[in-house]
Amino acid sequence: MPAHNYAVSPADGPIAVTGASGYIGSWIVQDCMEQGYEVRACVRDANNPAKTAHLLELNNDGMRGQVSLYEADLFKPGSYDEAFSGCAAVIHAGATVGFNRETPQEVYDGCFKENAHVIESVKRSGSVKRFVFTSSFAAVGHPRPEGYVFTEKDWCGDNVEAYKGRWSEEQIAKDRDIAYAMAKANTEKLIYAEAEATGSFEALAILPLHVIGPLIASNNDQPWSWQNHIRRMMQGKPYKGGREGRMLWNCVDVRDVARAHRLCMETTVGSNGSRYILAAADRGGELFTWQLQALLESLYPMVDDIGGEPMQGETGDVPAKPTYDAPRAYCLLAKQELGLETFDLETTVRDTVDSYYAVGLLGDATG
Repeated sequence: MPAHNYAVSPADGPIAVTGASGYIGSWIVQDCMEQGYEVRACVRDANNPAKTAHLLELNNDGMRGQVSLYEADLFKPGSYDEAFSGCAAVIHAGATVGFNRETPQEVYDGCFKENAHVIESVKRSGSVKRFVFTSSFAAVGHPRPEGYVFTEKDWCGDNVEAYKGRWSEEQIAKDRDIAYAMAKANTEKLIYAEAEATGSFEALAILPLHVIGPLIASNNDQPWSWQNHIRRMMQGKPYKGGREGRMLWNCVDVRDVARAHRLCMETTVGSNGSRYILAAADRGGELFTWQLQALLESLYPMVDDIGGEPMQGETGDVPAKPTYDAPRAYCLLAKQELGLETFDLETTVRDTVDSYYAVGLLGDATG
């Protein structure tokens, strides 16, 4: 097989972004436009300004590139054919898996169905040479001892004996979390295999962990999202995730996640099967819930009551219970191979909260 140059630049023609109106997708569109790309933003309803107006407004912000809307549905075969035709690359950030289905088996099967439709449109395009897939750290993480540092070589199904054998494909139909993780991991493997067999494009994956950072639009606030948990804490509500509110937050800025997708599209180092964890740059990007609460209190002293996890002690600054020290992971490979530069944690947290004030989803920033 002759050698191919799969790396993409604005000179190669338009690119398509699925899930373009979402939290990560919106930032991907903006980042690519800033670099001069013509972006085809794939959305479910192009006539819903509540979901798409912020994308079209980017055309008026002095960007080097342009964006246009294309309507497509993950569950309709051929739905992406028009959007992908003539595109040099596709960034696939769209997903419904895990949010709109009830049973674990539906979560698992749905992930394969929606991604199969996207890949078939990629193959029919005849022009796409780089496919960047938004996977998840769930495809990497699996039960390990506290302090274990995950890398891109890990897969969620590696430790089948964990939890008395529950963390295995045989348990997909019984456990929603396992179904979601296995769906992400096995879909990744399927996409790499399809790209290898086709030979006309390469597939690379981004695996984000706890994504926070500023919202571009108010519809980017979703109740299951990490940024929404921060909003709730700013409203004085306890953090409901983790174990009784206790969790190790391993944070990455949504703008870094967006940039990493573009860099995957452009890299001459990564190739088919390359995957990149997007997490903290180092231990400075990790903090427990009570530490996040303390950081928010220091950044916003005018806010009387900021929620978090149960505390104790005379001054209320001691966690009531210890927190499981996981997951540990860092975006070292993305920094090394993609040249990714990342925001510091304090800036990310501040920009997250400030954006909630800016879009009117929190009260008066002056308290």
